[in-house]
Amino acid sequence: MALRTPLIIGNWKMHKTVAEAVAYVTAFLPQVAQMTDVEIGIAPVFTALSSVVASVQGSVLRVLAQDVAAEGPTGAFTGEVAAEMLREVGCHGVIIGHSERRRYYGETDTIVAAKVRRAFDAQLLPVACVGETLDEREAGTALPVVERQLRAIAGTLTPDEAPRIVIAYEPVWAIGTGRAATPELAQVMHRHLRATWEECFGAPAAAALRLLYGGSVTADNIAAFTSLPDVDGALVGGASLAPDGFARLVQRSQAASA
Repeated sequence: MALRTPLIIGNWKMHKTVAEAVAYVTAFLPQVAQMTDVEIGIAPVFTALSSVVASVQGSVLRVLAQDVAAEGPTGAFTGEVAAEMLREVGCHGVIIGHSERRRYYGETDTIVAAKVRRAFDAQLLPVACVGETLDEREAGTALPVVERQLRAIAGTLTPDEAPRIVIAYEPVWAIGTGRAATPELAQVMHRHLRATWEECFGAPAAAALRLLYGGSVTADNIAAFTSLPDVDGALVGGASLAPDGFARLVQRSQAASA
């Protein structure tokens, strides 16, 4: 198995003003400053990105955006933010295709794939999300649904890019519900994702691919996921909103994956 650096990302969604975001970083950084065996990211709202980037300079913390335009680098696309603009502000990467974007804003596999392409073109790290709904899970189609989503993303990449993307598996039925997937279920899906990536790009790319679990991740259950052989970290929602709680989650994830 390739050595994959664990990655934990806190997705703040539509929370925190600029002042609140800076205060969070001030409280959070001292608690994770000595953690060198795990990569840590936070994804603030667009309005706080510049201030948060300035606040984390010289630290271990990475800053990601929560979305990016499928178009660009410029154009008549009211309300959109281009990948190059995120790069200019100092973002390290961007979350793409989160289940809430797919569900509430109609993002299709095609749109998600286009956004991944734009992120790579702007030298941002794409964290691309895949996952099934409860109906799809109960119908027994979870694996083919997620594989379809993954192959759409794969179709936009070159062989050199394939090992460098991050894929986050988030069962839609577990987002914000308090109902996490079992570790066994997560491992089955992650193994399938890695096997699909191997079919698309070969064994070395699959071995290097970082796969995150997302879906009601907490400090109490994180170790059960990050100790799995094909889970390389987590995409964390509500449990990332308090700096002390998120620091504790990162610490426990690191201990489990050590």
